[in-house]
Amino acid sequence: MDAESIITAGPVADSSDTRLDTVFHAHYTRLARVIGRVIHDQARAEELAVEVILKWSRKSGAPDTQTETWLYRTAVREALDEWRRRARQHRFESLFAMLREAPPTPEHLYSEDVLRLRVSAVLSSLNRRHSELLLLRSEGLSYQELAVALNINPGYIGSLLVRAQADFRKEYTKRYGNQS
Repeated sequence: MDAESIITAGPVADSSDTRLDTVFHAHYTRLARVIGRVIHDQARAEELAVEVILKWSRKSGAPDTQTETWLYRTAVREALDEWRRRARQHRFESLFAMLREAPPTPEHLYSEDVLRLRVSAVLSSLNRRHSELLLLRSEGLSYQELAVALNINPGYIGSLLVRAQADFRKEYTKRYGNQS
């Protein structure tokens, strides 16, 4: 065999390459689907499936009878690791996003304080039932919780809230106009 025929023939495939190709073609699609179901990102699932198959090819002395079991067990572990990695990354990103926000300016703090004082003044001028209802609702209580807390029939909560909001809006506009 001359040098030109060796170059054009390309590298000689050994048995490990053939075995890798066989395993790849037999399991890649299913591995990618299994991983994709866990991490919900098909492109990343395909990358991880390739990594799992390459890990398998690097491990030594694996009997062929356990190949499929090893591949799927490793694929699920890789998928769970990726899922945990993404969850951890999301937690850190949301934490750092809060830290990166610019601190409020003195003007912003002052305007919030003025608004808080105005709302307190308007609430104190409303009848007690309406003030309590609006305050508790702003804290996130449900209609049922409001009914229990204020000892009111649950069927009346919606209409009482509408009236309380209308009274609040009317009093606020009367005192401060349409400004915030």
